[in-house]
This record gives sequence, C-alpha cells and structure tokens, in this order.
Amino acid sequence: MSIVIIDYGAGNLGSIRRAFEECGAEAIISDDPKDLQTSSHIVLPGVGSFKECMNNLQKGGWVEPIREEVLNNKIPFLGICLGMQLIASTGFEGGETAGLGLIPGQIKKMIPKDSTERIPHVGWNEVHLKEESPLYEGIPSGTDFYFVHSYCFVPDNEEHTLTTTPYSDKTQFVSTVAHENIYGVQFHPEKSLPAGLVLLQNFVELG
Repeated sequence: MSIVIIDYGAGNLGSIRRAFEECGAEAIISDDPKDLQTSSHIVLPGVGSFKECMNNLQKGGWVEPIREEVLNNKIPFLGICLGMQLIASTGFEGGETAGLGLIPGQIKKMIPKDSTERIPHVGWNEVHLKEESPLYEGIPSGTDFYFVHSYCFVPDNEEHTLTTTPYSDKTQFVSTVAHENIYGVQFHPEKSLPAGLVLLQNFVELG
C-alpha cells in the first residue's frame, strides 16, 4: 500500500501523515507527481485560497497526473478541506478559477443570512449522512467534526452530496461529496479525533 499525500505547498501535511500512521497505515508526503503512478490511495490536503492552490498544482505538474490516476485508473482519492474544494469544476476565491473537475460543481463563499451565521465557519459541527457509505462505516450520522472554512462546495448533481452540516437553524452546507472512488470532506479528519481516525481508516480500506 502506498498512500500519497500531495505536497504542492499548502496543507497540514505532517499532521495528516501522523493521523494515517495512528491508523496503522503508511503514508508518504510527495512533491513529485510521478509518485502517483504507484499510489494505492491519493490524499489532497489544502490551506489557503482556491486560486493560489490551483496555480501551485498547475506549476507543480499535478493536474493531469491526478486526473489520470483518479478518473481513469480509479485510485481512491480523498480531498480534505480546501483539497475538497479543489476537486470542483470552478472556484471563485481570488477570482474565477478552473478546478480539477473531478466532481462537477462550484465553490461559493458562504453568505450569512442572519446574526447566528458567522464567517469563517470555525469549530466542531455535526455531519449528517444522506445515505450509507463505506467512508462513514462505524460513524453515526450527526457525529461532530472540526471545520475551518469560508467557502463551500455546491455540487451540480445532488447525488454527489454525501453529508450535510447545519450552518444555522435556517441553512446547511455540503460537508462531504462523493462519486465512485472520489471523496471530499470539508472538515479536518486529522483534527477530529477519534471520529476522524475512523474515517481515515475507512478510506485506507477502500480499493
């Protein structure tokens, strides 16, 4: 097994690797797209702005290798926080920018509808399952995970929404997207112990 954590200059790489190690799995942090060719699983973390991080992926030569391994070779893929957002078709943070296009959708800024909604959305919040999924095996619907974000994923196809999270009494946002071998979570599983470790363990067992 070769879990590759993509290093393109943004993300909590060390903490993510340590979380996989706590699951009993080995993971490498790689700045070489060629490593994807021998990967069993691919993890895309992310911290920063959509436009900046997509530019870094382009400059590092990651975009086409990611698409090849994930879309054509069906390697299990997990995007974390901004890494989830980067798999969309388009993002608007820092200006309209094309994403990886792994799951069709747009990344839009969360807009408060009343005084109870604060941006950025920071802290623990519930994740509610729309349907059963191997990624959430053993994790009850309504479990809390840790979030830090100001933008959210709006899928083109509602069938790609796996979980939602309440933003206030009036609104909710998509907190997990999924399609075949592709998963994206808006929260940080590496900061969401112990449920986060269960989710990462489930990801390891995919494929």
